[in-house]
Amino acid sequence: MPDQLSNAQPQFLTVGEGEAAREIAMLVRPAQAGNDAPALVWLSGYRSDMSGTKAVELDGLAAELGLACIRLDYSGHGLSGGSFGDGTISRWLEEALAVIRHVAPDRIILVGSSMGGWIALRLAQELARQGGVTLEGPKLAGMVLIAPAPDFTSELIEPNLKAKERKSLAERGYFEERSQYSPEPNIYTRALIEDGRKNRVLDGIIETGCPVHILQGMKDADVPHAHAMKLVEHLPADDVVLTFVRDGDHRLSRPGDIALLLSAVKGIIRSSTNRQMPVRAAEADKFA
Repeated sequence: MPDQLSNAQPQFLTVGEGEAAREIAMLVRPAQAGNDAPALVWLSGYRSDMSGTKAVELDGLAAELGLACIRLDYSGHGLSGGSFGDGTISRWLEEALAVIRHVAPDRIILVGSSMGGWIALRLAQELARQGGVTLEGPKLAGMVLIAPAPDFTSELIEPNLKAKERKSLAERGYFEERSQYSPEPNIYTRALIEDGRKNRVLDGIIETGCPVHILQGMKDADVPHAHAMKLVEHLPADDVVLTFVRDGDHRLSRPGDIALLLSAVKGIIRSSTNRQMPVRAAEADKFA
């Protein structure tokens, strides 16, 4: 859908060098003067982009509350350059991290949908690792994960591969799968699957150091709700809220779903603001 809530023109950031260089498109909404609440960072799902319904609604919430909002298209997606077939979790993680470091907010709230939830969790790990070394970079104030799909390549795809798909991977380096969201098929490459094993997060404790709110549809045909429950088990040290939407599908883009998403984000903002410093009643009311 067209982005009607922001007049900003996309900016482009070169990520990578030589043949690996690609132009990454981003839309950055600055915070209103004097607003020091965390910036919202949108992380799209597989084959989705920053102009989708949830991304635009998140930007609209940022406009309403005077918050900064950062959106980007991974390489091979939306307005960004690069080939979709070259995409891997490591590559898209590198791009998200580069955009965040380029914009350089003090604090961020990551909002990740589907695969974007996996990238959000990996970002939390990378920001903690790099920040621990350099004592620089944005602080993670919270996360909202919508139908998160961490480790989906090894947890949801590989165990269910058919013989013809394994053959296609071996012979052609990819296989195709019909998409219910697009006339074009989903393409999963051998590189994506092999790289996914290197980015696993469900093989140990995940320490984000921030509150996490997970929204999960119970009629999700792509990421079963048991996957969200498994993720919670790997977040024992964090303040985690898991909200099931009984009739919700994978996209969670209906008006009621969007209202739930925005409410979850405002709850994380309120929590992060209360932890940071006391707020005036008028400021607190904005996030209620």
